[in-house]
Amino acid sequence: MPHIELPRALEDYFAHAETSATADGRRFSITLPYLQDNRLDRLQWWWGIGNVQLQLIGDEGFAAQRQMAIDKFRRHIGRWLYNNQQQLFGEGPIPQLRALPQQPAAPEPVAEPAPSNNVVSWNRERVANG
Repeated sequence: MPHIELPRALEDYFAHAETSATADGRRFSITLPYLQDNRLDRLQWWWGIGNVQLQLIGDEGFAAQRQMAIDKFRRHIGRWLYNNQQQLFGEGPIPQLRALPQQPAAPEPVAEPAPSNNVVSWNRERVANG
């Protein structure tokens, strides 16, 4: 069962914002709102770019930086869902979050002990650094 079952691409649910520019550069946030048990919550990703870097890379470079931040956020969400065994789903404008059903754990195979014919002898008279 996939961790994301939404009718549109995940990026379509993102909200983008920018803080006030400073002398050092610009800061942005990407937010994914979600509903969990009728409670509104969010995941958020922050990224920034310095003024000098912005002058060097121009508008095309800025668009590439923005796309890289979106891609990183999308991967982060996927890992977060996987690690917490959660799923995003729903048809509405805000996705819903639910726990994935627990899969019965398969019994782990019992490993045979390795043969001990690779024993290394240790000279007790010699110290480790000498």
